[in-house]
Amino acid sequence: MASNKERFADKMEFPPATPQPNIYPLSWNSKTKKLQEVWEASLRENWDPEKLPWDTLDVDSYSWEERESIAYWWSLLSVFDASAPPVFAEALIKTYEVHEEDPVRKCFFSVTRDEQNHEIMCGLAITKLLGHPDPLTYQPKTELGKRLQKNVAWLYFNGGRYWTGYKQAVPKYDLAVLFSSFLMGEIAAATIFKQMYENSREAVFKEGFKNIGRDEGRHMAICMAVMERDYPGLKDETKAIVTKQIRAGYLFLSAVLFEPPMEFWDLPADFIANQREAEEVA
Repeated sequence: MASNKERFADKMEFPPATPQPNIYPLSWNSKTKKLQEVWEASLRENWDPEKLPWDTLDVDSYSWEERESIAYWWSLLSVFDASAPPVFAEALIKTYEVHEEDPVRKCFFSVTRDEQNHEIMCGLAITKLLGHPDPLTYQPKTELGKRLQKNVAWLYFNGGRYWTGYKQAVPKYDLAVLFSSFLMGEIAAATIFKQMYENSREAVFKEGFKNIGRDEGRHMAICMAVMERDYPGLKDETKAIVTKQIRAGYLFLSAVLFEPPMEFWDLPADFIANQREAEEVA
């Protein structure tokens, strides 16, 4: 501790209150039973993406155009799932600073950990398909691959803008508002991964999608439990912000749900055509 800090212990029996927001003082209040149940489920259902049956994935059975197209889908997914660990880590810190109840903090920790697994899954899939750990410095083998690499560059550029905005928003809004944008993501993710699990032919992807879908179902349950707790007491001005956040969350996720609207995403004119071609090949 710096020596120039003002000393209080010499002039008072008890210390002054810690200026807020701050993670101190600590407490372990527990009110929402549902969240404790979700936390316990997350411990039972933990998994390791590196222990999936990756040896069953024969990348040489695919053409380079197919490999680049499938890797593009994982790169598209990484815009959302690989950004999720720091997104939820920021929110986890906020749960401590606003002195949320213990099960809320536990649940946000579990989401951060889960999303780290999802990020690892994206990275492993991309690396094995391309033989390279980075979609932007990879040397494309096909003409389609070159165009898809440009798509990924634009996706990551837009993701960078989102991250900057999110970091600015976290200190300004309470958790009820932040949850509203998370909710759309968790609903969408639970739906996407259920469909991918049911339709995937590769064993390693199928197993990964099953695990990710189960995780996202828990995340949705967390959002719903907190919303049921907090939303009845929202002020009218906060309700308007929540509505705006739900819409923004949907627009951001539109890139992976279907196709990104150009009025929200800053993308070149050939982006959609490139993505559609990749989907056909993949």
